Amino acid sequence: MPRFFCPPMLSLARYADLLDDRDLRRTVTASVIGRLPIGVTGLSILLLAQGGTGSFAQGGIMAAAYVIGLACVAPWMGRVIDRSGPRSVLRICAIAFPSALIALVLAIELQAPRPLAWLFAFAAGAGFPPITVCMRTLFRQKLGDNPLLSAAYSLESVLIELIFIVGPILVAVLIAIASPPIPVLFAAACGTAGTWLFLRSPALRRWHIEARTPTGLLGPLAAPKFLLLLSIVFGYAGAFGLIEIGVAGYASSIGHPALTGVLLSLMSVGSALGGLAYGSRNWRPPLPRQFALTLALIGVGMGSLAVAANPWLFAGLGFVAGLVMAPALTIQSMLVARIAIQTHSAEAFTWSSTGLLSGVGLGMAAGGWIIERWGWSWTFGLACVAALGASIAALALRLRD
Repeated sequence: MPRFFCPPMLSLARYADLLDDRDLRRTVTASVIGRLPIGVTGLSILLLAQGGTGSFAQGGIMAAAYVIGLACVAPWMGRVIDRSGPRSVLRICAIAFPSALIALVLAIELQAPRPLAWLFAFAAGAGFPPITVCMRTLFRQKLGDNPLLSAAYSLESVLIELIFIVGPILVAVLIAIASPPIPVLFAAACGTAGTWLFLRSPALRRWHIEARTPTGLLGPLAAPKFLLLLSIVFGYAGAFGLIEIGVAGYASSIGHPALTGVLLSLMSVGSALGGLAYGSRNWRPPLPRQFALTLALIGVGMGSLAVAANPWLFAGLGFVAGLVMAPALTIQSMLVARIAIQTHSAEAFTWSSTGLLSGVGLGMAAGGWIIERWGWSWTFGLACVAALGASIAALALRLRD
C-alpha cells in the first residue's frame, strides 16, 4: 500500500480537537440523524415500488425520479441559503420531505396512477433537507484556513460512508420485521426529526451571511476554475457509478447476487478508514496534486478489479481500492471551499453534489448497458479510464497561494 495512506498515520487526535467544541458536537449529531435517509430513501423507494407494482423497472423509475429531484433543486436551495441563511429552506424541507414520502407510500398502496407516484418521488428528492451543504458551509465559516478544516471534511466524508453502510442494513431489517412501506416512513421520520434538531443546534445560530456583491445569474458557474472542478467531479463520479453496477454484475456472474451488498460494504469500510487516515494529519503536496494522486489510485484500484475473478481476491482488492475514495471526496470539498467565493459557498457545494449525483447516475446507466453486451469486467475497465482521465484533468487545477 502506498505510504500516502499507510495505517500508522491514522490518529484520532485531530478529530478530538475538532469535536472538543460542545456546540459543534451537538450540531454534528443532529446532522447525522437528519442525513440518515441518504442511505435509506433511494433503496426503500425502489423496493416499495417494486413490491407495489411487481416491476423492478417501475422501482428504478421512481428511485431515479427521487435522485433527479434532488439534483435539480439543490443548487437553487444553495443560492437561497447564501442569500438569506438556511433556516427558511430547512423549515420548508422539514415539512415537504416527509409529506412527499407519505404521499408516495399512499399512492403506491392505493395503486394511484404511476405518473402521480413519480411526481411524489421527485418531490421527495426536491425536498430533501440540505443538511450536508449546511455542514460544509458551517465548517468553512468556522474554520477558514485552520488546518482542522481537512479533518472536518474528512469527518463529513466518513459519516456519509457510514450512513451508506448502515442505511441498506436498516432497510433490510425493517422490511424483514415489517413491510416495504416502513423504511420509507422511517426515512421520513428521521428527515424531519433530524432537521428540526439541526435547526435548534447552537452552531447554526451563529451562521454568517456574507455581504452580497453584484454577481451574474450563473453564480459559481461563472468561474472557469469551478467549472473545471465540476467536470472532474462528474468524471470520477461516473467511475463510482460504474463500480456500483459492476460489483452487482460480478456478484450475479458467480451466482451469488446477495454478495453485492457485502462487497460494496467492504469497499465503504475501506473508504471510511482511508478518510479517517487522510484527515488525521496535514499533507504537504498542493490540493490539486493530492486530488490527482487519489483519483489515479482509484483508477488503478478499479482496473485491478477487472481481472479479479476469485471472490476473496475481489473483496480484498475492493477494500484496498476503497481506501482512497473518501479522501477524494474530502479533497473535493476542500477545493470547493478554496475556489468558490464566500458569497457563493452553499451554492457551490450544492453544484458539487449535483455533479457527483449526476455522474454516478450516468455511470450506473452506462454500466448496465456495458454488462449486457460485454460483461462485468468492462465496467471496471471503463471506470479505470474515467478516474485516470479525471486525475489528468486535476493536474490543470491552479489555486491562489
